[in-house]
Amino acid sequence: LRRYLLLLAQEHLEFRLPEIVSLLSLHGGQFSSEQEIRLNSPFWILSIPSEEMARGIMKRTVCAKSIFELWGHGNSVGELYASLRNYPVDKMLPYLRSDSTYKVHIHTFNKTLTQAQKIQKIDALEFLPFKGKVNLKNPEHIFWILEDYGMDPNNVPEEPLHLYFGRWIADGQRELIESYSVKKRHFIGNTSMDACLSFIMANHGRVKPNDIVYDPFVGTGGLLISSAHFGAYVCGTDIDYNTIHGLGKASRKNQKWRGPDENIRANLRQYGLEKYYLDALVSDSSRPIWRKGMLFDAIITDPPYGIREATRRTGSPKEMVKSAEWSAENHIFASSNYHLSDIFFDLLKFAAEYLVVGGRLVYWLPIYRPEYTEEIIPRHPCLKLISNCEQMLSSHTSRRLITMEKAKEFKDQDQNSYLLDGQYMPYRGHNSFREKYFSGVTKRIAKEEKDNQK
Repeated sequence: LRRYLLLLAQEHLEFRLPEIVSLLSLHGGQFSSEQEIRLNSPFWILSIPSEEMARGIMKRTVCAKSIFELWGHGNSVGELYASLRNYPVDKMLPYLRSDSTYKVHIHTFNKTLTQAQKIQKIDALEFLPFKGKVNLKNPEHIFWILEDYGMDPNNVPEEPLHLYFGRWIADGQRELIESYSVKKRHFIGNTSMDACLSFIMANHGRVKPNDIVYDPFVGTGGLLISSAHFGAYVCGTDIDYNTIHGLGKASRKNQKWRGPDENIRANLRQYGLEKYYLDALVSDSSRPIWRKGMLFDAIITDPPYGIREATRRTGSPKEMVKSAEWSAENHIFASSNYHLSDIFFDLLKFAAEYLVVGGRLVYWLPIYRPEYTEEIIPRHPCLKLISNCEQMLSSHTSRRLITMEKAKEFKDQDQNSYLLDGQYMPYRGHNSFREKYFSGVTKRIAKEEKDNQK
């Protein structure tokens, strides 16, 4: 296995490793437990079977900036040079030929160097057998010196803690965050997902061309866009008739009502992705409308938490009306509360039944942090937990991006298995997430911390 250096963006730190592992497996690779990774560092050394696989990962990742074929590294300048001298010359020579052009770029983390310092570091590499000509504008090969000055901006060392030298292979897809920004999107709602997180979710779900991806809480379709960008066919459902049809009040500032062409299809059309849009239907996720069978390659969704969007399902609170009493005109049903515990267990049950084996469910789970334990993550015997990443919302609340993979076929006996395994009751405490979110917890915690300091 060749060794590569990955340069990562310093945001969404918990989400980076599951994204890279998922993309590695999507391209047929396996993540080795022997990889040299410091989780919060922007520099990871990975063993990847081929340069083609490394390029494949970079065509998808929004967490990583660049990848390099690693020629040498060390904890000091001396160690870096010794490492470079030990790198096989026959692996270097194809990129150092006399008929080639090159340039050397310097990247520092947590420190800024002067131009004179950069030139000095480049000149010190004269022991490498460079035979080509320097071309700063359009070189055939680009080499990078990368220096890590630690994570503390208030305590920057004189010399770097880690140094790396490598040949640039490819950049990641960070520009997607700006080009798909919600600020520029045609149709948005109160809870439209941030573009970066949307692409992370699609990558965690291992979405690939010609997959069918479903969002049961589709809203304005923000999560469909990232999957369609990667070549998947997308569809969704939502209980909100107005949102599905682009009707009612607008979410934008200084705009009262939605325009006639504000809808999910227009969002995909905006990015040239309309051909991947199957449809969006008005439907209640607690009452699946689909024929039995494994229909979806991935289910990627952000269920409502009851904060900015209500948790609702069809049916009156008493559930007393018989279906026979409904007439054809009653196409808009009365709705009742839909407890968070029921939303998530219905979602897992649906995924267990309708995902293909090996397909993934990716969803957000709201958490009241003082009460969080791993035991309250909903489980299902057909689904195995792949990753669990936290995004902080406040001092006492967060949401966790849960990725699960369907490990076996759904059987009739799995229908209500979640009621028996002790997982259901602990999570019912989160039905009051809304009350805890809006309670004076923040003030109370602050007061307790102040009292403790006295």
